[in-house]
Amino acid sequence: MRATSLVLAVLFFFAGVAAGQEAYPSRAVQVVVPFPPGGVADVVARAIAPSLERQLKQPIVIVNKAGAAGGVGMQVAATSRPDGYTLLLGLVSISTIPEVDKLFERPQSYTREQFTGIARLTADPPILVVRAESPWKSARELVEDARRRSGEIIYSSSGPYGASHVPMEMFMEAAGIKLRHLPTTGGAPAMTAVLGGHAEMWASPPALAYPHIKAGKLRVLAGWGEKRLAALPDVPTFKELGLNVEYYLWAGLFAPKAVPAPILKTVRDAVRQAVQEPEFKATMAKVETPVAYLEGEEFKAWWDRDARILAEAVRRIGRVK
Repeated sequence: MRATSLVLAVLFFFAGVAAGQEAYPSRAVQVVVPFPPGGVADVVARAIAPSLERQLKQPIVIVNKAGAAGGVGMQVAATSRPDGYTLLLGLVSISTIPEVDKLFERPQSYTREQFTGIARLTADPPILVVRAESPWKSARELVEDARRRSGEIIYSSSGPYGASHVPMEMFMEAAGIKLRHLPTTGGAPAMTAVLGGHAEMWASPPALAYPHIKAGKLRVLAGWGEKRLAALPDVPTFKELGLNVEYYLWAGLFAPKAVPAPILKTVRDAVRQAVQEPEFKATMAKVETPVAYLEGEEFKAWWDRDARILAEAVRRIGRVK
């Protein structure tokens, strides 16, 4: 009888453990987007959500948590329960915000170490655009003029330390020039500042600039990528011009650090399949943002390198009041 009781107790114990370990995913998965609807992160998240739903066979809920240039949403994701049911669609700013916090000696809203990278989805280099009627026909002409008129030529950006401010600072450092910064509150206002004549240029996301380039309102002088953009084959990269500058407006999917490895594998496998679906590719092609997929250790190595370059750039910029 004692032996029978012991066997039953063991069976009940393992039955309880099995019941507590539900298969992942067994309910909706939320993807935190740390920016308002309509931006790059939101567009990428909503583009991949239907494909990811088909792979995971559960609803994907997009949750916009805007504030502090993305810091609010990233903190929410970083401190969420590490069970695979809260993911983050982050941009390049996931690397710069912690460095800016350190620069100003303020409490960090989160750190890179609180996240595990699942996959990089896109990586688009910005392009240097000027008004079509501007006097510069090439980046070299602009650099020569900027050296003659140090600090006089104005460029706009989406805000201090943002995705259009940092690449311009990297360009100025490499070229040995000084331009005047006109920060705005986002990509659309930065573009408006250039089109309206309040600024001469800015580092624009290609997708945002293409309509104005086609309309003959903007001229492109150079790009920040390692290679020329397929849509702009005649536009040189800064590296081709002898300037060691490379920067990408990239988007990736992340999970809180302590998410178990089997769950991470399930999500990563699902994302790998999702980015191959024609629907996702067609949506990204429509907004002229090419898919640039990296996963696992390859993504981690790329992210670590990119973050080191950006940290150096933030320290060079220093405190912007």
